[in-house]
Amino acid sequence: MTRRERAARPGTAPVFEHIVTDARETFLWRLDNYPWERNVWNVHPEYEIHLVRKCEGVALVGDHIERFEPGHLAIVGSYLPHDWVSTTAPGEVVPGRDIVLQFDPERVRAAAGQLPELGEVGAFLDAALRGLAFTGETRRRGAALLEAMGAATGLERLAMFFELLACLSKGEYRVLSSAAFAARDDGADHSWIQPVVAYLVEHFAEDIRLPDVATRFGMNAWTFSRRFQKSSGKSFSDYLTTLRLSQVCKLLADTEKPVTDICFEAGYINVSNFNRAFLKSRGMSPSLYRRLARRRVTQRAPAAGIATDGPVL
Repeated sequence: MTRRERAARPGTAPVFEHIVTDARETFLWRLDNYPWERNVWNVHPEYEIHLVRKCEGVALVGDHIERFEPGHLAIVGSYLPHDWVSTTAPGEVVPGRDIVLQFDPERVRAAAGQLPELGEVGAFLDAALRGLAFTGETRRRGAALLEAMGAATGLERLAMFFELLACLSKGEYRVLSSAAFAARDDGADHSWIQPVVAYLVEHFAEDIRLPDVATRFGMNAWTFSRRFQKSSGKSFSDYLTTLRLSQVCKLLADTEKPVTDICFEAGYINVSNFNRAFLKSRGMSPSLYRRLARRRVTQRAPAAGIATDGPVL
């Protein structure tokens, strides 16, 4: 059994990522393949700026779930659990899927005592404790800076890091996780949920039920339901609905498929239930959502190589 398989097993110890920064560097910059052994539901004291360069999938940040596409850029604060899950074939590796930048926030705050201009990012670091996803020009410019850092060294790379902080702190972003989730530190083991989430991401369009999933992961339905709610911040049914509706929004925006076909493709077996769930979640009908999504794309041309912002959950 590999280290990755052990880390992903239900009931194992929490996955704490130990990050080692070179003594000559203020932060760690990494180009990651997917999957690799650290692609698990994990936490660490360092802040992480994460750019997905390839693939689509589901981003998990605290109790927040949303689909991502190439160009997705986010930051997560200290001890906020996170993972970016893509479905790959057995043995498949996506080279360079992610750029990851990790830094100690206390070093930035301490430097602000000597460099007053850095004090401007204090409020941004506080907001990032809940996780932030960047949009529009902020996302495009931030992604370009992260890419350019790969070839830079020394003072040039440090200058790019400060430029990146300035760009992100003053830019456009959405807050991800709830305040209650981000603030908690209950000491419980939440790592067991990562393989469960990976299973749901792959099978959400099927007729999957809580008792069957509970049995698959070695629990009775009551225990599984209680643990799932505590670890994810959502009930099993709400989590499944979120995954399904995120796929619905993508299909409505990106395809010409009839709404009824999309309903069944996303795992719904009843059109009335589907329409009711969509209206409750998005505050509009699927048809209206499609019209607004198309209008949004028409009004804003995408930058080359970077996907436009996808539907927000």
